[in-house]
Amino acid sequence: MSTRIELALTPRDAADPSIVTRAALEAAGRSDGEVRIVRRSIDARGKHPVIRIIAEFSDIGDRISDIGELPSQTSSQTSSQTSSQTSPKAVIIGSGPAGYFAALECLKLGIRPIVLERGKDVRERRRDLRALMQESVVDPDSNYCFGEGGAGTYSDGKLYTRSSKRGNIREILQVLVDHGATPEILIDAHPHIGSNKLWRVVQNLRTTIENGGGEVHFGARVVDFLLSGNGTTPDRIRGAVTADGREFVADAVVLATGHSARDIYHLCFDRGIALEAKPFALGVRAEHPQALIDEIQYHHAPRDPFLPAASYSLTCQVDHRGVFSFCMCPGGLIVPAATSPGEIVVNGMSMSRRDSPFANSGMVVEVTEEHYRPAEPLSGLQFQAGVEQRAFAANGNGTQQAPAQRLVDFLEGRVSGTLPKTSYIPGHLSVDLWEVLPRPIAERLARGLRHFGRSMVGYVTNEAVLVGVESRTSSPVRIPRDRTSLEHVHVRGLFPCGEGAGYAGGIVSAAMDGVNVARGVAAALR
Repeated sequence: MSTRIELALTPRDAADPSIVTRAALEAAGRSDGEVRIVRRSIDARGKHPVIRIIAEFSDIGDRISDIGELPSQTSSQTSSQTSSQTSPKAVIIGSGPAGYFAALECLKLGIRPIVLERGKDVRERRRDLRALMQESVVDPDSNYCFGEGGAGTYSDGKLYTRSSKRGNIREILQVLVDHGATPEILIDAHPHIGSNKLWRVVQNLRTTIENGGGEVHFGARVVDFLLSGNGTTPDRIRGAVTADGREFVADAVVLATGHSARDIYHLCFDRGIALEAKPFALGVRAEHPQALIDEIQYHHAPRDPFLPAASYSLTCQVDHRGVFSFCMCPGGLIVPAATSPGEIVVNGMSMSRRDSPFANSGMVVEVTEEHYRPAEPLSGLQFQAGVEQRAFAANGNGTQQAPAQRLVDFLEGRVSGTLPKTSYIPGHLSVDLWEVLPRPIAERLARGLRHFGRSMVGYVTNEAVLVGVESRTSSPVRIPRDRTSLEHVHVRGLFPCGEGAGYAGGIVSAAMDGVNVARGVAAALR
């Protein structure tokens, strides 16, 4: 028999497995037994932060229960061998978490996945990121958004989500562990992998797909679909055509391109595939000294060496629209996330140790149809692109230097005379962000920041800098699908999937959507 035990330990004690085991045995009133940590979180509400641990205790010889255990990587590879040249085929457009997890699930279901990725493999992609950071060279097919692993590969690798109703979160995390992620992601309340480790996990996922009989093609940008139907309204998809003229014919097509594949949205629109506008968010990335965030959140300085870099989550309503922090990266970096020349987009990332001296987070405002007219399927996308182009024009030098303003200066409407050092390698220029952001967005952002300054005392300071623009929080377009079959509402065989289709918001939720869509494909083929 096993028993759950709750502990509250100092950060130092929680870092020592022998102390955790001893504390659990004492709490259970036992002198021996097996102890395994099930859940671990930081409680910083009091004057001195504690680590709260849920541990599972059992008598020696009893097997501690495994929660949602999956087969190991080896066994999952063995089970995927049912896919062969004669199996039904699914073309999967995009190799992000939605695409790769759809491919893995297809293998389990006896479907042969053919993954088409416009960008490069995860190793080659790093060279283009270096050119973007250091030389402001934007490769439209290989950047922080496009390439193997999608936008999540070179991000913080955050793995927490509220989308538990969409699937088994632990199954997704276990697959990541089986492919090289640290086992700690199974117990941490806010797990993350880090960009320096996530790329290897992505590479291992590809190996499993290929060993199972699937295919992964890089440099395979889709420029057309193979469609059938009457007139301008297609009713079935039969495959995809890539820029080099190759045709990939399949029994189903999974569209998992991510939230920045604007050419795919235009292709769908031009080919008569139904789309619709959806809300998204727009704003800036706020960067503070990490030491300041640590002091605010942990109530003392310097930070306890056994505590991680502190994070935060802020949200409020301003005139019935959300203003909130997004993709908060403690100990992180701001990176250029443009996907085309002539635009500036910023995002955040961090390494596994989160040891940068900076803390950054998107601070964004909900964008709805009231901000753009007419409310047509691509109107939000065009609005988003216009702001990014305005940010590029603001620096006037054709580089990826980003417009920036000290936080208090932004609130008081004055251009910053100097700017603090930031983690953003391409550099930043002092610009009035009120001239870059649409006025309704800037006004709500300012009111939201003032509210956050009251709830998180010390947040509003001129030590902080706002860097623009943070605009790729989610897709401004939804590709409608049936709620039960997950198939497109009009085009048979087409399965919109993940963030780009408007059905996910992060690595885990996108992966779960990929699994669900693969099951939808299998049901349709049956």
